[in-house]
Amino acid sequence: MGISLKNLTTGDLGKIVGFEKSGKAYRKRLLAMGLTPGTEFSVTRFAPLGDPVEIKLRGFSLTLRKDEAAILLIEKLS
Repeated sequence: MGISLKNLTTGDLGKIVGFEKSGKAYRKRLLAMGLTPGTEFSVTRFAPLGDPVEIKLRGFSLTLRKDEAAILLIEKLS
């Protein structure tokens, strides 16, 4: 279905296609932050150790921890 955010690199574009079933604890939180299915974003940067990751969507930058980002199912855009 979708890939994980960790499979993208800085500058990649992606679209949220859903959430992992195991991520119920973070799902509501991610939805409240505007991470809804169909939302397109770009990867701005990764921290040196890969945690956290910063994405830009809907005109703002959002920083996610690894465990939060792992919940998202992503489709990579060209």
